[in-house]
Order: sequence, then C-alpha cells, then structure tokens
Amino acid sequence: MTSEALPELAARAYIYGFPLVFNLEQVDRYVREGVGANPAAAFNTFSHARTLAGPADTFVTINNDTLYSMAQIDLSVGPVALRVPDTAGRYYVLQFVDAWTDNFAYIGHRATGTGAGDFLLVPPGWRGDSPEQATVITFPTTIASIVGRWACAGNDDLPAVHALQDATTVTPLDTTARPAGLPSPDRALDSDLLFLEMLRLWSQAFPPAPRDRELQDSLAPAGIGDPGPSPYVSMDEVTATALRAGLRAGEKSLDTALTHGSSPEVNGWKLTLHAFDYNLDYFEIGALDDPRFKITDPTLRIVERAAAAKGGLWGNHAYEAAYIMTYLDDHGEQLTGAHTYALRLDPTPPVGAFWSITMYSVPDFYLVENPIDRYSIGDRTPGIVYDPDGALTLTISHTAPDDPTARANWLPAPAGAFRPVLRMYEPDTSVLEQTYAVPPITKT
Repeated sequence: MTSEALPELAARAYIYGFPLVFNLEQVDRYVREGVGANPAAAFNTFSHARTLAGPADTFVTINNDTLYSMAQIDLSVGPVALRVPDTAGRYYVLQFVDAWTDNFAYIGHRATGTGAGDFLLVPPGWRGDSPEQATVITFPTTIASIVGRWACAGNDDLPAVHALQDATTVTPLDTTARPAGLPSPDRALDSDLLFLEMLRLWSQAFPPAPRDRELQDSLAPAGIGDPGPSPYVSMDEVTATALRAGLRAGEKSLDTALTHGSSPEVNGWKLTLHAFDYNLDYFEIGALDDPRFKITDPTLRIVERAAAAKGGLWGNHAYEAAYIMTYLDDHGEQLTGAHTYALRLDPTPPVGAFWSITMYSVPDFYLVENPIDRYSIGDRTPGIVYDPDGALTLTISHTAPDDPTARANWLPAPAGAFRPVLRMYEPDTSVLEQTYAVPPITKT
C-alpha cells in the first residue's frame, strides 16, 4: 500500500481498534495498579471498592451511586466458578464485558433476582461438565471483565455492602493453573505507533466476532495482521509518518463522533439509550437478544462502539441502566461553572430501582472536587427538598447557592465546562420508548 493511502487506513484502524486497546489498557491498569477506590487485584480475583467513587477515581464517567466490585477474568486457566450471595432485595448487577467491550451477560436484581447463585465461567469453545446447580456462562474472549455495582445509600450502609462484596467470589477449578495475561507490546517501540502494536497483539490474542473478521483483515496493510516480531520497531520513516498522521485523524474523528454522535437529542440531552447496543453475537444469561437493542448498520456500529468506550467504558445496556447526558443549556450553549442553572424534574425519572444525576468535567469526564463532597444527586440523596407539587428543582452551579432549599438541592459544578449524566437504574418502559422527556437545564 502506498504511503498516500496509509493515513486513511490507519484512521479506520484507530476507530475499529480503539475499544479493544482502551479496554485492555484499563484491564491491565486494574491488575497492576488498581483504579482509585478499587485496589489492584490479580486476574481471577475481585477488587472491591470500600467507598463510593470520588475525584481520585480517574476513570471515565465512573458512577457515584454504587460500590464497585471488579474482577478481571482470564480463562486461559480453564473454567472459573463464581458465587454470589443473597442480597435480600438490594439492587446489584454483575456486568460481563468481553475484550472488545461487548456486554454479553448480566447477573443481579433485574437479570437473575437477588437470591444466592452459582455460575461457571468458561472459555470460548469449552466442552465439559459443570458442577451441579451451576449456570454456565460462555465468554466470547478468554479475557473479560466483571463489572459489579452494589447500591449503597451512604456511609452508614457501607458495612452491609462490604459483607455482600466479601461473599462474592471467583475460584478457578484448576487451582494450579497460572493465567497467561495480556501479550506485552515491545517497549522499544516509538510511542506514536504503540496503539497499532497493541491492536496487532491483542486482536490476534482475542479474536473479534466472526462478523468483524473481514473488516479486521482489510486493515492488515497497516501491519495489525503481521505475526511474530513487531513490524513497527524498524519501520521506515515515510511509512511511520503516514501511520502517525492516520492515527491522529482517527483520534480527531472519534472525538467528533463522541460530541456530535448519532444519538437523538431532546431538550439538549443526548439520549444515549443505544450507545452500548453494538453486541450482535453473544447473549448469555441476562443479556437480551432483542432487535430493540441492536445497532444493525455495520458502519455506525463500529463508530458507536468506539465512542461508547471513550465516553463511558463499561457502561450498561439501557435496559439495565439508562444513561443520558448533556453539554448544553436551554440556549444551546456549553454548560460552564461561570453560570448558575436550574433543572426542574416534573415528574422525576420513572425507574424500578433508583436514579441520579452525576457531575463530570470536560473533556476527561472525571468526578469534580467540591466543598460539600457531593458528586451526584438523586432520589436517595438525604435532605433534598421537593416542590409543593411533587416536582424536584435542582440547582447546578460552581458557587454554593444562598437559598437553603437551593443549597439542599445543589449539584456542585466545576469552574469550567461540564457534562452532567442522568442514570436511571432499571428504567421504566416510558424511558426506553422515549415518551418520558427530561426538560432542558435552564440558565438562571
């Protein structure tokens, strides 16, 4: 392939491969360093956050509603047993995310109820006998993540959640096996081309769904199909320059898709109810094989998958938890801490579990430091004051309001640009069918 054609190919490879690379970088981060309140934990063990997330948890669009329990699973060791406790009705979800960020299974309040249960996690193509009473969950890739969330009402509720976390376990059936882990890229490589090297190694170690094989093969001239030693280590400068230019273009294109994507917009809110609907192939327990939650356009599906990874890695399908977000006020202008805003919810979001609005900085989508340590507000927030007619009016600002009611209903914002996210856990059908509309955030 000529150097003139390589930039366009590298840009396409970036969009295609971003979910895999970004996801597995976070998997590696959890195993080696942990993230914020979640300490590091080896493959096939749980890492439990013991406190609700805060600004120290530098993970994109992390929630402040639940305690996280994370397990990076490597089934190169063979089947792994998972046991969950009886939560006595408490909301929780264990979400299963493969290497390409497909949500392929759910365990918890909505999917399986809140009773105790035993499950057997098995690698692709596994054939064997499972323990009695265990439900088998087949993984699409040998490495995948369990993203656990436990509803927590605040500090007084922490001990009860900790007990449930401690009773949730994963145990390889072969206790002597050692996980293979992630293939390591050549550290002598030019950092500008490291993305392609990680895509090369990881796409071969963790093959995509069969429907994506043709697309992946079409990107082979960028080097990602090469076996053996890295083609990027001693690459000629003309080719390397062309690839770098393409990767930069792909990154810019992804940022554009993230802020101007295909999701419908109502009252300034992006209804990202289908942002995670790119899994068309793998439906284990709790994952709905339903045309309403499938992106069928093949080009759009790849772009949406990349945007979902960058804007909200490990987000749930909307039928588990619906996320909508906004950057704009009622005048169509970027939300910023230079102004004060109001959001009147009448009625409040209809849900089977609970709802919240969480504040994030732009462009990194992290939680924001503030003087009252409030990072989200919702139906479980102590002390919120409803309007006489039952509606709820929230104040969003960088500076604390003087009015006592406004202060009780205050969601602190950063000084600069920000993006609130409304989460609705187990949303009502009216949310999924978009007959329930959230009003705009108004500048006051």
